[in-house]
Amino acid sequence: MRGLSYFKRLALLVLLDSVIVSTAVFIAFWIVYPFYDFSITGIMLVSAIALLIFHHIFAFVYKLYNKVWAYASVGELVAIIKAITLSIIATAIVQFLFNDFTVYQRALLVTWFLHIILIGGSRFAWRIYRDRYLTHADNQKRTLIVGAGAAGAMIARQLKNEHDHAELCPIAFVDDSLRKQKMQLYDLPVLGTVKDIPRIVEEKNIEHIVIAIPSLKSGELNKIMAACHETTVQVKMIPKLEDLMTGKVSVQHLKNVEVEDLLGRDPVKLDIQSISEYVSGSTVMVTGAGGSIGSEICRQLMKFNPGKILLVGHGEFSIYSIDMELRETYKDTDIEIIPVIGDVQDRDRIFEIVGHHHPRVIYHAAAHKHVPLMEYNPHEAVKNNVIGTKNVAEAADTFGVEKFVMVSTDKAVNPTNVMGATKRVAEMVVQSMAKKSHTKFVAVRFGNVLGSRGSVIPLFKKQIEKGGPVTVTHPDMTRYFMTIPEASRLVIQAGTLAKGGEIFVLDMGEPVKIVDLARNLIKLSGYTEEEIPIAFTGIRPGEKMYEEILNENEILPGEVYEKIYVGRTVEFDFGVIEELIERFEQIDSVELKEELMRIVYRERELMSG
Repeated sequence: MRGLSYFKRLALLVLLDSVIVSTAVFIAFWIVYPFYDFSITGIMLVSAIALLIFHHIFAFVYKLYNKVWAYASVGELVAIIKAITLSIIATAIVQFLFNDFTVYQRALLVTWFLHIILIGGSRFAWRIYRDRYLTHADNQKRTLIVGAGAAGAMIARQLKNEHDHAELCPIAFVDDSLRKQKMQLYDLPVLGTVKDIPRIVEEKNIEHIVIAIPSLKSGELNKIMAACHETTVQVKMIPKLEDLMTGKVSVQHLKNVEVEDLLGRDPVKLDIQSISEYVSGSTVMVTGAGGSIGSEICRQLMKFNPGKILLVGHGEFSIYSIDMELRETYKDTDIEIIPVIGDVQDRDRIFEIVGHHHPRVIYHAAAHKHVPLMEYNPHEAVKNNVIGTKNVAEAADTFGVEKFVMVSTDKAVNPTNVMGATKRVAEMVVQSMAKKSHTKFVAVRFGNVLGSRGSVIPLFKKQIEKGGPVTVTHPDMTRYFMTIPEASRLVIQAGTLAKGGEIFVLDMGEPVKIVDLARNLIKLSGYTEEEIPIAFTGIRPGEKMYEEILNENEILPGEVYEKIYVGRTVEFDFGVIEELIERFEQIDSVELKEELMRIVYRERELMSG
């Protein structure tokens, strides 16, 4: 059936071109020589036959009969001009051989012009008819495109070209550039600026909005979303510039606007050369490789082509998942990916792993991080966060690992909870090892990570799916946030800066109210606060109202790298920590918490005194 349809179409186009070519010869002759003696029509007939033959030859050469003219553009027009021009030149040669141009020489230019008008017009007429008069499918949504730049143009073009299959029908653009106002792009008008979105949505019955500006900064995206939130239509966006294939923007890449997009910051430019120098071709090991941060560190490290990467974790499914993901993504590389099931609390197992593979760098991301759960389970927090860190650090020292990078948290600053206190003690373990080891030990401290396990975003999404309410502990609760990829990149970059003993502090930007996160997520999910209410539940055990970052007296002046600082440290008695490790199982939870707080606040007193 397809073959029959193709041959019918081919026969129709060949017949149409034959009529146009044959007719154009005589029309051109009559225009140029209106009073000429038509007794010598034999020469005209030879010209017509020659032109007809050459036209079909060059039409096949330039595939004029194989193009889908419903989507014709400049490329197709160029092909038409080339085919017609060459056929006219070939006919002129025939003319010269038959009668030395005594007849019909001036008519050749008119014939060329008529052919372009008639053949080009016949092809483009179908596109014009399709674009202007064919009704759009009932299920297509009238779409407003934000951004009349290169990405917006590509989105508009693809939506128009996929007329029969696309779910979206582009209607107009908005753009803040004054130069683009009242202009048209692919026959779509620029109707105003971002602030005009609510008015345009109402006037043009817009059902969908696409944000087509891949290089948007978070502040600019917030401005656009504020205007979009004054409407009830669904909003999507193309991925950020760093996530796009070079020069490729496709409708299939459209995604929902996420809270992460609203809070995302300008991406940090990594020092690719310094990272490659110690990762490329080396063996690297990541503990907690199945977790949110650990798995992203693995993804980022793979881009630098390590010789071998050890995925260490005690949860078999999480290790299996990241192992399968990396194998699929990097199946065409020679990188050796080794999944390793092992618990950092198991000292013998950790020593066995490090001793067998001899990694050059260890990224220690394994930890218990959930604040309320650790309040109820302080002994487990000590075993995993403190003793687990000590086991991996001592294995790194024993087997001559070059660098050890511990992933820490801003909750280690003035900790009021078990989780934060154990992470600070773990930092002390790392700092103590740095003083006596050839291994360069460092810790990297940052705040909450959007989208990680246990973060508020997945919880809020589940609550919205169930119809609410969205639970927030307190209306004034604030936190610092960064995205998982940004945090992981900065951890890797900090490893290149390690001289030994530093606590690197990442710039977390501005604090965000948790209730504002909840409101944004409700709006992005297409609901109002009347439909999905917010309920305040009270502060949980161990939580702070406001999270702290180090003040200027606790950070060495100046960035050591973009968004990376070094925290000040003081001497502390590591014997106290060793004593706690020896006897923590013999004391109850209340006394254990008191011991932890005594250690971290003793250090605080030394720093302030």
